[in-house]
Amino acid sequence: MLFFLVLLFVTGCSQISVLDPKSSTGKDQAFLIWLSLGVMAIVLLTVFILFARFVIKYRYTKEKADFIPKDVKGSKKLELTWTIIPFILLAILAVPTVKMTYEQSPSTEAISSKEGVHIQVTAQQFSWTFEHENGKTVHDELVIPEGESIVFQLESNDVIHSFWIPQLAGKVDVIPNKPHSYVIENAEKGEYEGKCAEYCGIQHTNMVFETTVVSKEDYAAYLKKPDNQEGK
Repeated sequence: MLFFLVLLFVTGCSQISVLDPKSSTGKDQAFLIWLSLGVMAIVLLTVFILFARFVIKYRYTKEKADFIPKDVKGSKKLELTWTIIPFILLAILAVPTVKMTYEQSPSTEAISSKEGVHIQVTAQQFSWTFEHENGKTVHDELVIPEGESIVFQLESNDVIHSFWIPQLAGKVDVIPNKPHSYVIENAEKGEYEGKCAEYCGIQHTNMVFETTVVSKEDYAAYLKKPDNQEGK
């Protein structure tokens, strides 16, 4: 009970939720989370049911004080069952996990030429710089169009940071001298909180940015705004 109370308290400290994804990329990742929880729930339920059954069935009573159970050497059916079922459960987890990991992992070169909206993201203590394809550069404010492939070119100017927009996709480490690309697919309209998810110094908690997903028309208009008119 104490664990669930602590979990409730911690989750109440933030309005963001990785289990309420607003992009195709986030939904794929959330699917893996729910799939893992489902498989674990099946295993736990089975263990607790068997545990309760055996505790009740074989509990000590006066009637069973002199009872000597039958000596059983083994059962091929049971041995095959508890060998095959875990293998099947692992396969259920492994296949989609490997597939999505291969498709969504950051890349140094493979996706840098992918079609979509390309944005250069530079992390530095303690802010984010976003440079759009037309050269428009802003700090701590990310505006992207809905329904597009957003290709982020990530790099760090100093220490290791982590680029994370929880409701759009999982976090990605941004490492000095190792630029790489990351894609978020089909983001939905809305405003989302972005942050650095890797402790990077004394002001790490202030390294946040606002992410706004707008229509394609609004994004085109946004790119044409002078830098002094970037406010929302």
